[in-house]
Amino acid sequence: MTTLTQTTCCYCGVGCGMLVESDGERIVGVRGDPSHPANHGRLCSKGMTLPLTASSLAGRVLTPALRATRDAARAPTSWDDALATVASRFADVIRRHGPHAVAFYVSGQLLTEDYYVFNKLAKGLVRTNNIDTNSRLCMSSAVSAYKMAFGADGPPTCYDDLEAARTVLFAGSNMAYAHPVLFRRLEAAKAADPSIRWIVVDPRRTDTASMADLHLPIVPGTDVALFHGMLHHLIWEGRVDRAFVDTHTEGFEALKQVLRAYPPQLAADICGIEEATLRQAADWFGESPAALSLYCMGLNQSSHGTEKNLALIHLHLATGQIGRAGAGPFSLTGQPNAMGGREVGGLATMLAAHREIGNPAHRAELERLWGVQGLSETPGLPAVEMFDAVRDGRIKAIWIACTNPVHSMPDSARVREALAAAEFVVVQEAFHQTDTVPYADVLLPASTWGEKAGTVTNSERRISRVRAAVPAPGSARADWWIASEVARRLAPALGVSAEPFTFASTQEIFDEHRALTVGRDLDIGGLDYARLERQGPQQWPFPAGAERGAARRYEDGVFATADGRARFHAFDYRPVAEPINARYPLRLITGRLRDQWHGMSRTGRAGALFEHAPEPTLTMHPADAARRGLRAGDHVRLASRRGERVLVLAVSDDVSSGTVFVPMHWSAQFLGGGGVNDTTLGSVDNYSKQPELKHAAVRVDPLALPWRVAAVRRGDALQLHAAVQPLLAARRFATVRLEGDDRIVVVAADEQPDADWLEQLHTALALPRDASLLEYRDVRRAMTKRVAWRDTWIDGVLVAGTEADVTASTSLLARVGDSEPWPRARHAVFVADSGPAAPRDRTVCQCQAVSASRIDAAIVAGADVAQLKATLGCGTVCGSCVPELQRMCAARGRATSMSTNAA
Repeated sequence: MTTLTQTTCCYCGVGCGMLVESDGERIVGVRGDPSHPANHGRLCSKGMTLPLTASSLAGRVLTPALRATRDAARAPTSWDDALATVASRFADVIRRHGPHAVAFYVSGQLLTEDYYVFNKLAKGLVRTNNIDTNSRLCMSSAVSAYKMAFGADGPPTCYDDLEAARTVLFAGSNMAYAHPVLFRRLEAAKAADPSIRWIVVDPRRTDTASMADLHLPIVPGTDVALFHGMLHHLIWEGRVDRAFVDTHTEGFEALKQVLRAYPPQLAADICGIEEATLRQAADWFGESPAALSLYCMGLNQSSHGTEKNLALIHLHLATGQIGRAGAGPFSLTGQPNAMGGREVGGLATMLAAHREIGNPAHRAELERLWGVQGLSETPGLPAVEMFDAVRDGRIKAIWIACTNPVHSMPDSARVREALAAAEFVVVQEAFHQTDTVPYADVLLPASTWGEKAGTVTNSERRISRVRAAVPAPGSARADWWIASEVARRLAPALGVSAEPFTFASTQEIFDEHRALTVGRDLDIGGLDYARLERQGPQQWPFPAGAERGAARRYEDGVFATADGRARFHAFDYRPVAEPINARYPLRLITGRLRDQWHGMSRTGRAGALFEHAPEPTLTMHPADAARRGLRAGDHVRLASRRGERVLVLAVSDDVSSGTVFVPMHWSAQFLGGGGVNDTTLGSVDNYSKQPELKHAAVRVDPLALPWRVAAVRRGDALQLHAAVQPLLAARRFATVRLEGDDRIVVVAADEQPDADWLEQLHTALALPRDASLLEYRDVRRAMTKRVAWRDTWIDGVLVAGTEADVTASTSLLARVGDSEPWPRARHAVFVADSGPAAPRDRTVCQCQAVSASRIDAAIVAGADVAQLKATLGCGTVCGSCVPELQRMCAARGRATSMSTNAA
C-alpha cells in the first residue's frame, strides 16, 4: 500500500513543497505539492531525483561508532556508550580548559528544531558562543547588510514579487542553476510580458546571463564599484526619490560625498565593462516602476561581501524601490534552512530570536526565558576562526553535525590539519562518504530527508512543515534527539539541572522557540503546529491575533532601527583579497552545477545527476588555452599559494580571458585529493566573517599524464563506490562517478604505470579472477584490457595503457550493462569491438533523458524551444534545462547567420 506524505525539499532555500510516496519502508516516488505557495507543484532536477538518493542503505551511517584512541579504528557501539562518551569527553575538556575550549559546527540543512536544541546546548548549558554553521559560508554577508541597512535580518520581499517586478537585476546569482523553480516563475512572467527587463551582473556568461536583456561581465570582485557608479549616474540624472530618502533614511549625504569618486567611466573601467552598459543598467533600474534585485553567493562569498550587499541595497533606498510589490533587495538563500538557523540564534555572533550577544538586556531576557544563568558575553568564533582555533589548540573538542567542512571550508588543508590535531571530534552524519567522517572519534548516525520531522524557513521567511515518510533505518536518530540526550548526560557533569535542556518532541521545541520570538521583529507568537497543519506554510512575522503573516516588510516605510529610518553607509570600493600577479595570473571563480548539490554526499548517490556534467572540469577562455598550448580534454594543474588540483580542461568563451571557473561540488569522494577549496583562501569579510570562496589568484599549467586507466563495472554502484573511493588519492588524477543506478565509472591518469594500484582497483570493482574474466596484455607497452562476463553479457571492463589505448576502447567500455548479449566469441571482443566510439552524448534534459545530439538535430531541422518541448519533451517537466535549450537555439542561429554572411 502506497502512502502520500506532505513535506519540504531538503536542497536549496526555495523551500519547495513535496508529496512523497512510500510503501511503509522505502520512498518510491516524489512530486511537487501543488498546494504549496513556494513552488505550486514545480520541482527541479535535484528534487525530482530525491527517491534515487534514498533508494539504498549503502553508504548510510546506521550504527554509532567510536574509537578508544586516535590511532584506533572506530568500532560499532551502543547509543548509551556513544552518548556517554561524548558527554564525558566534553565535560572533561570544559573542566580542564573552560567552556570556550569546545565548539559546535552545524548546518543550514538542519531543521529549526534541531538547530534550536544545539544552540541551547552550546549557549545555555555549556555557556559558550562557539557554535557556528555552514550558513556562515553562505548567507552571513546578506545578514550583516540587512541588519546594517534596515536594523534587522530577513528579506523585505516575497516570491510574488517575481511576477510583479518590471526590472530584475541578478547580481552574482546563476539563478537558472541555483534556484531553478523560482527562475521558472520569472521566465513565465517575462514570456507573458516581454517588456520586463533582465540585467545580469556576472563574470561568466551563465545560463541566466545568456537570457538577459543586458549582461555586465564585470571583473570578479568589482561589484561595489559597479553599484557606486550606477548610483552616481542616478544622482546625476535626478532619478533619486528625495522624498523617500529624506523621510525614511539617514546617511545619504555622506554616501554622496564618497560617490563623487565613482563617475560611470571610472567605475566601468574598474569593472572592465563599457560605460554605456553601466549607464543603461542604472537607467533601467532607476526608471522602472518596480525594480527587484536577486543576489546570492557572488556577492556574499567575498572579503567585502557586506559592502557589496549594502551597495546594492543603496540603489533600492535611493530610488524608493522597497516595501512595495515587485521592488526590493532579495537575497536568495543557498540552503534549505539557513533562515531558520538564524531565527534560533544558531550562529556564533547572535542569540536566539535575533537577540545580540553584546546586549546585556538581551542576555538577561534569554536567561529568564531559558531558566539559566551566566550566558557568555563573549562572541563565539565564526567558522574560519573556529577551525583555526582547533588547529592551534585553543579549541580542544568539536562537534560537527550535518555538514562537511573538510570539503566546504576555504583553504581546506588547514581544516584537515585542524581536525587531525583536535583532542576529540564528534561527527553527526547520515552518510559515510563525506570528507569529514574519517576524522570522527565518535560517529553518530543521524536521520535525514524523508525520515525526520520539524520545520524549515525558506528565502521569503515562510515556515513549512517537514514530515517523515518512512522510519529512520538502523539506529539512526533525529538530530534534535541526539543533542538533547547528550545535554541530559552533560548537565549533571557541569553541576546544573538537565531539565531545561531535554525535550520530548519537536512540537515542544517549536513552542519554546516561538515563545522566544514574541515582541521581536520575527514574532511568530501566532503560529504553532496546529495552525501550520490547518493553514499550510506561513510567513513571519506572524504575531498572536494575526490572520496571516506579512508578505513584505517595511511597506509603511518604518524600518527596524531605533528611529525607524534605514541607513546608508559610506565606504569605498576595495579590491579582492588576493590580487593576481605574474606568478598567479588568473582569477579563479567557483560556482554550482545544475544537477549537483554541495559536496555531493546526497546527489552523488544518483547516477542520473552526473549525466549533465560527468567530470570535474576547469573552464578557460579559448585564447588563454591557446597561449598555453592547451586543448579541451587535457589534464591541467590548477595551483594557488595554498594548494593545487588536477582537473580536465574545458574551453569556452563563457568565461572572460584572465578568468577560470571550477565547480565547487567535486569532493574527495569523487575526485582524487579533494575539491577546489584546497586552492581558495580564508580571508573573511570584516563584518560578517564570511570567507572569499569566490575568488583566488591561480595559475594553470599543462600536465603530461601518459598512463591512463578507465573502468566501467555493473553492479551495486554505491557499494562499489565505497570500495573504489579510498584508491583515488593515490593517483595524480582520478575520478569516479555513477551511471544510471547500476554502473560505476572510474577514470585515472598518472606519470607512470602502477601495476599494484591496478590490481587494487580490480579488486575494489569486484572483477572476477576466474574463467569469467578475459584478459589481453601487452607487457612491453604496459597495456592491459580486461573484460568480465556474466554468461554472454559484458559485466565490467578495465583498460590501462596510453591515451590511445583507452580511446580505442571507448566503445568496449560503453558496452558494460548492454541490454543485448555479446553476439560473437568472447575473444573477438578485443578486435571486433575496438576503435573509438562516438563522443559521449551529454544529457541536457535529465527528466526526459533527452541528449544533446537529439536536440541539436531538431534545431538543425528548424525547431525552436517551443517545438523542442512539443516534439522531444525536453523542458516540460522541471524546466531546469530550458535556459540551455534557449542557448543552444541561439547558438545555432548565430552559426547560421555567420554562414550566410560568409557566403
